[in-house]
Amino acid sequence: MSTTPQFEIPTDMRTITEKSMQQVRAAISGYLQFFQRGIPSTVLGSSELSDKVFGYTERNVANAFEFAQRFVQVRTLQDIVMLQTEFIRAQTEAMIEQAKDLTETATKAVMDSAKKPTEGCLSS
Repeated sequence: MSTTPQFEIPTDMRTITEKSMQQVRAAISGYLQFFQRGIPSTVLGSSELSDKVFGYTERNVANAFEFAQRFVQVRTLQDIVMLQTEFIRAQTEAMIEQAKDLTETATKAVMDSAKKPTEGCLSS
């Protein structure tokens, strides 16, 4: 006999939660698409940078939803701790990678724009 407490989420509650998550996922996806179309690349500096920002945002949201879906299936406190630890570790690694990549991309965009002559200026 196991001494680990079992958590049982009723089937109806699980179904409602999964449907709600699908609705939230669709809403966030629509919001991200609207935001991506509404923010010109000039705001973020370059199309490469804006593409990366939106790509990372979509990936991070997908990871959060995957975590939520897995969390609903958890049966023990030990599994909750393991799932949470795994999620935090993966997201921390992703954040470090993304910050490094975005910094490099932004630096490159700034350097590239500094190399271009300013429009409207007369050269001597």
